[in-house]
Amino acid sequence: MIERKKQQMTRDKVSRLVNWGHWFAFFNGILAMLIGARYIGSVGYPETIIGWAYLSISTIGHFTFLAFIGYLIFIFPITLLLPYSKILRGFAAFIASLGLYALLYDTIIYDDYGIHLSPFAFDLAWQDLNALLHSTSYIVTPIVIVIVELTAANYLWKRIDKIQKKQWGNKVVLFVGICFVSSHLFHIWADATNMTEVTRFDDAYPVSYPATARSFMENHGIDSSMQSTESRNTKSRKLSYPISPMQCTADSQPNVMVISIDSLRADMVDSVTMPFLSQYRIQNQRFMNHYSGGTDFETSMFTLMYGLQGNYSDRKEFDSTSPILTNTLSQQGYQLAMFAPENDQYAANSAMFSGISIHISEGDNGSADADINTINAVNAWQPKQTQPWFALVNLTAPKDYDTPVGFLGVQTIKPHMALKPAQKVLFNQYRQSLNFIDQQLASLLNNVSDDTIVLITGTYGQVFTSNTSDARSDLSPGNVKVPLIIHWPDSHGNKVNYRTSHYGIAPTLLSHVLGCTNPSTDYSSGRSLLEPNNETWVYIGDSRRFAIYQKAEITVLDSFGKYRIYDLDYKKRLDKKMSAPELIQVMREGRRLYNQ
Repeated sequence: MIERKKQQMTRDKVSRLVNWGHWFAFFNGILAMLIGARYIGSVGYPETIIGWAYLSISTIGHFTFLAFIGYLIFIFPITLLLPYSKILRGFAAFIASLGLYALLYDTIIYDDYGIHLSPFAFDLAWQDLNALLHSTSYIVTPIVIVIVELTAANYLWKRIDKIQKKQWGNKVVLFVGICFVSSHLFHIWADATNMTEVTRFDDAYPVSYPATARSFMENHGIDSSMQSTESRNTKSRKLSYPISPMQCTADSQPNVMVISIDSLRADMVDSVTMPFLSQYRIQNQRFMNHYSGGTDFETSMFTLMYGLQGNYSDRKEFDSTSPILTNTLSQQGYQLAMFAPENDQYAANSAMFSGISIHISEGDNGSADADINTINAVNAWQPKQTQPWFALVNLTAPKDYDTPVGFLGVQTIKPHMALKPAQKVLFNQYRQSLNFIDQQLASLLNNVSDDTIVLITGTYGQVFTSNTSDARSDLSPGNVKVPLIIHWPDSHGNKVNYRTSHYGIAPTLLSHVLGCTNPSTDYSSGRSLLEPNNETWVYIGDSRRFAIYQKAEITVLDSFGKYRIYDLDYKKRLDKKMSAPELIQVMREGRRLYNQ
């Protein structure tokens, strides 16, 4: 009888502790919501009632769910093993304090870097700890959280019987459950209808995986392959591009021609392979340490036209945001034209080439023939212009190692780099293609007046492989270091040795040609090419895979935070940790236009 009474008392005690634990978890869910409000400030507040409605139910459902999961994993087992209220209250307060402070730390990291806590993010943040925790509040806050948790734990324990008598538990569970389920149903509808006001919060909260229309349809046996990538990739924040309105007044309106050659390596412009361009380079301003913005047409051309890091190109806002450069040219009365062979990227990047008249050249026998037709089209177009013009000319034959039928170019030579036999064949065929392009450049530039500003560069470099995928994923110097030559009217040849990149082309034209007085930071990740800078890194690539070229090393990262470090020749992998200061600057620059 006594033993049965003891067992009953133990069950009652455990039941009381479990009830207390549920309310303690709910209280911490409320605290987590208050801290989680910091994420909204980082992402940007909703601008519609629908956005606020979704954010409200999502916040309630998500953070109370996280608090309850934390209770089940860390506190509930201790309730069964050590059913002693004093021990449990102290342990629960300690665990809850750790969880809340981890959440607070995550809000700091997310606001600064745009990523949530992970081993990679923690390693990065640890090296930047002084910048993140820059006030005494981050010493006082953990103490305050512990005090609040201990006070709440004791308060709830003393009043748990009164709370239970009011029978609020089922109502609270029902309310939280409705919020949780409704937020996912709401998101499925928003994802299916491409409602960015809702889906832009997808990555805002940690450990958040809202249901999508695609996952819903797949789970119910419906084919979702017809849903466009665009409709699923709708995470966005408010963009400030430019940060301040552009102030531009030009004294004159010279014509501007930008020639971008796909797969043009910097080390291949010599007097044998490309005699015309080699001589033209000597006579004009030549940048000897210039880098493209990426290893494919889309990313590199984005950096050239917008002057921004390639990771911005993945953001949906730029599907409908045209470059400041072309906008300003149009406002100043320029006629805009692009001459290029057929390429699906021109249509896919409609905003990048918005307002530009695109002249497509076809080549029945390959890209070399298309380039010939491109040059002919430019030569025929120029004399007909009656107003200032901006022409973007894209040549592509070197990308395909292509030359016209019957073309006799340069003699075969020994490569100046270590190559395999098959690569040596590609190397010399590449030289033939460059020699062909050199002749086309001569035909084009001999018909351009001396008072036209001319920029010649490589869209990206070249590595000697017939596998296009391998070539585009290669971030070695040969694939990203390209020539840059600028002809300024009435100027003399000048060699520039400091490092430059495609990011500086738009700021150079805007400030030195179009008379814009805004600081380049208002609209660009780069600086004017004519102004030496002390930047210690160059970002090359998109958000999925990119390289940071530093003074003494090259760091290559992917979207999962995995990285490798190479020497400047890209031949030796270095066994060392990444340089945090440069990476921190890169990540901040990649989000700067969303933080205004």
